[in-house]
Amino acid sequence: MIEVTPTIQIPLEEIEWSYARSGGPGGQNVNKVSSKAILRWAMLASPSVPDFVKARVRELYPSRVTVDGDLLIASQEYRDQERNRDACLEKLIDLLRRGATRPKARRATKPSKGSKERRLTEKKKQSSRKADRKAGDAD
Repeated sequence: MIEVTPTIQIPLEEIEWSYARSGGPGGQNVNKVSSKAILRWAMLASPSVPDFVKARVRELYPSRVTVDGDLLIASQEYRDQERNRDACLEKLIDLLRRGATRPKARRATKPSKGSKERRLTEKKKQSSRKADRKAGDAD
């Protein structure tokens, strides 16, 4: 069981793993060992995650979600498969935590009376500067 938050937990049975040859470091082993880990999780079919989190993850990370609603995460930063698997799980947890946090609603505000007055007086000063330049051109 992967615990994302106290309310969101994903059973390991929902996650499919596949492996490929990594393009990262590995020396002579890089051509022989499949150390790149690819995590595939059927996100839309999963009952473990609330719908608003699924929708937010699709909105935040559209390139990671397939047409079928599967979430794909790959890791090839380490030389061994186990560390890349752990990195994939960490990325999954991070994505879901970001999807679970609701964005703050923006509250519209009005400019204060003082800021309006300062803006208008600054405009008048600038206008008079430019008008003075025009008046000085008559020479």
